[in-house]
Amino acid sequence: MKKNKTCGLRFKMLLKMADITTTGFAEVLKIDNAQTVHNWYTRGVPDYRIEEVARKLSVNSEWLKTGEGPKDARHLRLVSDTGDTFDAQALRGVYTVIEPTDVELPFFREVPVAPGSNKTHVIVDNSQPIRLPRSHLDSLEINYGDAICAYMIGNSMAEKIGDGSTLAIDRGLTQIVDGEIYAIEHDGMLRIKYLHRMPGNGLRLRSHNSAEYPDEIFRAAQIEEQHIRVLGWVFWSSTLNKRRPPLPFL
Repeated sequence: MKKNKTCGLRFKMLLKMADITTTGFAEVLKIDNAQTVHNWYTRGVPDYRIEEVARKLSVNSEWLKTGEGPKDARHLRLVSDTGDTFDAQALRGVYTVIEPTDVELPFFREVPVAPGSNKTHVIVDNSQPIRLPRSHLDSLEINYGDAICAYMIGNSMAEKIGDGSTLAIDRGLTQIVDGEIYAIEHDGMLRIKYLHRMPGNGLRLRSHNSAEYPDEIFRAAQIEEQHIRVLGWVFWSSTLNKRRPPLPFL
């Protein structure tokens, strides 16, 4: 049977209704290249994917493929182990949509491992999320589930990133690109630095405020010993002024 070219239009409509981008849906389907899913807008969903896509979007596979028959297919809906219906709304749990143009991101925080302890570790804190425009993430092809925020502490990155700035981090990009800014966890500390690869799998940490904070170089063995791990690439920052400017003539 000749393939119905309108399949892609129906697929695009379903993702729009569910507020799911092609990047987000690719993550759901465990497809590495989001462009593959985006191509379905024009080429239609491949036959071998039709049943799976229809189940995840809670529609009749025949309707998705040809436009014929009923759209809804409740008998195709899946039930999770907890008894919840798995449908298009459930897929929105991949990320939280606050408004049509906003995404809610949780924070990384450095906190004591126990009350009164000087030892810290980095945790995810969902109690005070921040909103960012979805367009920021889409333009950089960042999966919403990989994005998280943190606060800049200290002046090591001044004048690039001020103390107290809010940062957004892509946990999907941990491979080091020389000269880019990353968030790292260093023996329980949350640090923001320029990173550079060094011979022998070493690592150089560089501060923007290099006059006060000289470069730090770690050999491969030291990286392991000091529990240094890259949390993600810093792709956005916002700085709030510390004070209002005084008016000169009052």
